[in-house]
Amino acid sequence: MHYRTFGRTGWSVSEIGYGMWGMAGWTGSDDAESLDSLHRAVDLGCNFFDTALAYGEGHSEELLGRLLRAHRDKTLYTASKIPPKNRKWPATADYALEDVFPYDYLIESTETSLRNMGVDHLDLMQLHVWDDHWADDDRWQRAVSDLKSSGKIGAFGISINRWEPDNVLKALRTGLIDAVQVVYNIFDQNPEDHLFPLCEALNIGVIARVPFDEGSLTGTFTPDTRFPDDDWRSKYFTPETLAETLTRIDLLRPLIPAGMSMAEFALRFILADSRVGTVIPGMRRTRHVEANIAASDGKTLPAELVAALRPHRWVRQPIPI
Repeated sequence: MHYRTFGRTGWSVSEIGYGMWGMAGWTGSDDAESLDSLHRAVDLGCNFFDTALAYGEGHSEELLGRLLRAHRDKTLYTASKIPPKNRKWPATADYALEDVFPYDYLIESTETSLRNMGVDHLDLMQLHVWDDHWADDDRWQRAVSDLKSSGKIGAFGISINRWEPDNVLKALRTGLIDAVQVVYNIFDQNPEDHLFPLCEALNIGVIARVPFDEGSLTGTFTPDTRFPDDDWRSKYFTPETLAETLTRIDLLRPLIPAGMSMAEFALRFILADSRVGTVIPGMRRTRHVEANIAASDGKTLPAELVAALRPHRWVRQPIPI
């Protein structure tokens, strides 16, 4: 495992982190299997774990707490997220801050996450949605300052709405944001335009999420792929979206180096950008952990291959899911 300095925090975080959404409600999730995968990740050098209060209504956080207690001798960085109070994803400019992130709610939600994990300090707390028209509102700003000064969190971040990488730039300029989490992959290259340069200028840590486009960039989907109705991916991959996605996947296949899986290819594309602090693929099985972590060997894609992937950018419009 290779490590990178995570912005102004100075943390040395594993290039491959751990996204824990799939451990709390996705089809086929199993606690015993999830814990085995988490322990295997620690054994292989993973030290950054990202969860959220909304993942299984705290269940994912509880699993992370169990991991922390089993590895008290290791430095593991914990990141969680505060869900919008109105429980609407994504946030829009129509929502008032008091309906989404009022001061008391930010404090109480953080305390709930700490209880779920059985800890008194969280390395990184993030807002699970955002709209930049709240940037200058001192109510969320006071909450951030108070959470830090009380020692409940070490750093604060924002998880940016899907396909809206510029909808956070004002907030970053407040100086209160230490990290951003953004969708970034072969298809979703838009963060490179404005977000990454500003993060580099302000020394803000970058967490790349959804490296596999919710699974499509593993190369395993077919026209017959379907998800149960209670699996959120059934809404993300509508028949029309799935058809277009598969067409784009087929166009990528000739570019993959011999002997490399599409999933490895997708991770190496992200790691080719030094502005990314860590990538957090969702992993529920030990074989996925082992395969993904193997991509952190210091061997990035050649510059000419990265350049060949530029035309595969897919600009999509935000939709509620």
